[in-house]
Amino acid sequence: MGTPSPRGVLVLAGVLVGLSAPWAAHGQPNFIVILADDVGWGDLGANWAETKETPHLDELAAEGTRFVDFHSAASTCSPSRASLLTGRLGARNGVTHNFAVTSLGGLPLNETTLAEVLRGAGYSTGAIGKWHLGHHGHHHPSFRGFDYYFGIPYSHDMGCTDTPGYNLPPCPPCPRHGAAARTTRKDCYTEVALPLFEDITIIQQPVNLSSLAARYAQEAARFIQRASTSGRPFFLYLALAHMHVPLGVPPSPPAPGRGIYGATLREMDALVGRIKEVADSHGKGNTLLWFAGDNGPWAQKCELAGRLGPFVGAWQRQRGGSSAKQTTWEGGHRVPALAYWPGHIPAKRTSHALLSTLDIFPTLVALAGAALPPNRRFDGLDVSPVLFGWSDVGHKVLLHPNSGAAGRDGGVEALRLGQYKAFYTTGGAMACDGSTGPAEHHHPPLIFNLAHDIQEQEPLAVTSREYQAVLPAISRAYTQALEDIATDNVSVADYSKDPAATPCCNTQHVACRCQAPRSAPAVPDHPVGRRATWLC
Repeated sequence: MGTPSPRGVLVLAGVLVGLSAPWAAHGQPNFIVILADDVGWGDLGANWAETKETPHLDELAAEGTRFVDFHSAASTCSPSRASLLTGRLGARNGVTHNFAVTSLGGLPLNETTLAEVLRGAGYSTGAIGKWHLGHHGHHHPSFRGFDYYFGIPYSHDMGCTDTPGYNLPPCPPCPRHGAAARTTRKDCYTEVALPLFEDITIIQQPVNLSSLAARYAQEAARFIQRASTSGRPFFLYLALAHMHVPLGVPPSPPAPGRGIYGATLREMDALVGRIKEVADSHGKGNTLLWFAGDNGPWAQKCELAGRLGPFVGAWQRQRGGSSAKQTTWEGGHRVPALAYWPGHIPAKRTSHALLSTLDIFPTLVALAGAALPPNRRFDGLDVSPVLFGWSDVGHKVLLHPNSGAAGRDGGVEALRLGQYKAFYTTGGAMACDGSTGPAEHHHPPLIFNLAHDIQEQEPLAVTSREYQAVLPAISRAYTQALEDIATDNVSVADYSKDPAATPCCNTQHVACRCQAPRSAPAVPDHPVGRRATWLC
């Protein structure tokens, strides 16, 4: 688990004293965390030779460290993001499944975010992009530690636009007349337009998806410039719309190969390259840039989904359904990850340490010289020694919570112990062919040796010596993990819904349509915390 023993703390502290000297003399480092959406492990050229669309990310890997055994804390949007920003699994922080457009709640207010800790340590904090941790009242990012917010409050398929982009099934544009608003399509939001926020103001509804990537890059550059001018260290959380559907219409015809997906992947890669360029221009060596994915590809989107690489979950595929997003198979949570910090993080290095997005919180807090929030336990580790190349040891045990395909949402029924992975419940999400894999419970658990079976094709025979040798350690680790969670300070998220919580800048117009100049003020037409209708 994430809380080390006292002896481990002393040893780690001794290592960090030696490591901290290079940046301690120059003050607190800047942090940029870039989170890609629904990106596959194989969507990074440095990971998978068939991928040719990521030259900037591949350059980032060459100039920094690539993590090949790195995992999202959950296999779906809201729980993954909540865990990144708290260092705690959904079983602790309360976020076990996705929030809706009409959600009244969000990440529980008694949970402390990374932004709140860093702002308390003197940082300028900004969030750009997808939030999906609650938008109503004080769940909005402007009340969760971020000095600046620019983005969409949830996934960009959760509202209609005038430029719908590419999705399966295709979704219609926003209606312009009342009768059209009553037209519904399966898996499409047709009644409320997708809003774009700047702080608590809706500045565009519906958002123009075709220019969204450029606007994110522009706002990120402005934030970095403002923070650098102020002389304060900064923390930028950039949660991209890429590679979640709908995929945008590329500015030029797609190159041969992966079509629309490839063109969108190339656009994401260019955006990351631009952020790296801006960060370097404000003092190369002052900023740690950490890139990762929020979960694996959304397989039911067929050619609009990413590459799994070798993590195909073959055992599940043989039984039906997808082994990617929403599942606890490797393809659901093993994600591409890179860290870049010239002069501090070794270049051209590949780390095989077992790491997670859970580790971002405690690691950045430690590097900032801040303290972890009290009265709670953390699933993440301070992995500074791994970042700096002093160690290649990460988690001994890593838990993989249910994320929609099978089992109770947020329940822990799969875990890693070294090279072994155990499943107490399996199931497949919807695949491209429309099939799903039924939930199956396993007592004793299925156990795979990932060192020899990365495709998760053949579990160890229960009667084998290897299975019998590793089962006691897995059972012990699983029992201890569940007991640790049960005795922790656990939060409960409010998942209640009310149509009044829908962000809407003009309730008099069909689909809440409005368009306001950037400088036009917008305020809620009510006190924050009551009816969440927003007027431009």
